[in-house]
Amino acid sequence: TQLFLGNFCRFIAKPCAINLGIQDSGPHRAQPNAILEKVFTSITKSPDGKRLEGLSKQLDWDVRKIQRWFRQRRNQDKPTTLRKFCESMWRFTFYLSIFFYGIRFLWTAPWFWDTRQCWYNYPFQPLTSRLYYYYILELAFYWSLMFSQFTDIKRKDFLIMFVHHLATIGLITFSYMNNMVRVGTLVLCLHDASDFLLEAAKLANYAKYQRLCDAFFMLFGVVFIVTRLGIYPFWILNTTLFESWELIGPYPSWWLFNGLLVTLQVLHVIWSYLIVRTASKALVRGKVSKDDRSDVESSSEEEDVTSNSTKGIFSTSSNGSNRLNGHVAGGQWTGE
Repeated sequence: TQLFLGNFCRFIAKPCAINLGIQDSGPHRAQPNAILEKVFTSITKSPDGKRLEGLSKQLDWDVRKIQRWFRQRRNQDKPTTLRKFCESMWRFTFYLSIFFYGIRFLWTAPWFWDTRQCWYNYPFQPLTSRLYYYYILELAFYWSLMFSQFTDIKRKDFLIMFVHHLATIGLITFSYMNNMVRVGTLVLCLHDASDFLLEAAKLANYAKYQRLCDAFFMLFGVVFIVTRLGIYPFWILNTTLFESWELIGPYPSWWLFNGLLVTLQVLHVIWSYLIVRTASKALVRGKVSKDDRSDVESSSEEEDVTSNSTKGIFSTSSNGSNRLNGHVAGGQWTGE
């Protein structure tokens, strides 16, 4: 997976970024200082007021200058815009490809048009090769998101995304082991419907096409809310909670399976609230506002004011994988 991703970024994503004028340049680097570097690496990356005063006396520096140094030092460890563009382009390509694969596969599946077909002859339902590969690809991708979350910079929605990835991986694995793959394909396809739009918004932002970024984000928000708060509960949860109960009756794994699905719905409500809040700010300010989950730090307070008035939700100086789901949140604003 890492080899494929590396080749994709090297031969496809990076040339596209360069053609769009995205340079491989990071934030302003902090002035070399052995004492502050030792504090940063060994003690704390965000010193409190008492430590700042001590360092100020030791170095004969102004406290504000030391604060600026720590902000710059924290920011210089963050990924460059080029790297973030490559990662988003990889996610965009995967989400778009897997969504169209799922739609093409499900279009001829009887349970796509009649969800009661998910439970006829259960559990003795054949597992076709196309269905198998669909599941394996999705599972592998979400495992990669789970592991990368611990190597990325920690964001405010870390816990929500961790629960989301656990629930998603648990659902995919559990439904596969219990041969609930028919309804599982519906869940997967539904969640993939909005994710590629979010990544498209981030790509437009990194390329500094702000209007296109805002348009993609608004479209993402509409699709996300319609699919997660409309179609998901009235189509997916309806068949797993009620139609399955009617056709095959409750059994021990039924409770766990539906518990995971309901957990996802709770997360959908939280993310939808964040999307609506961001969209409402856009209506007031005339464009999508800065991501509330962003961990961006400007090098000075003046820069903070400037960035808030000129940058969109997916600030190019912020951490790389903003998403609502993940895959809104963050950074993260990401769907799954």
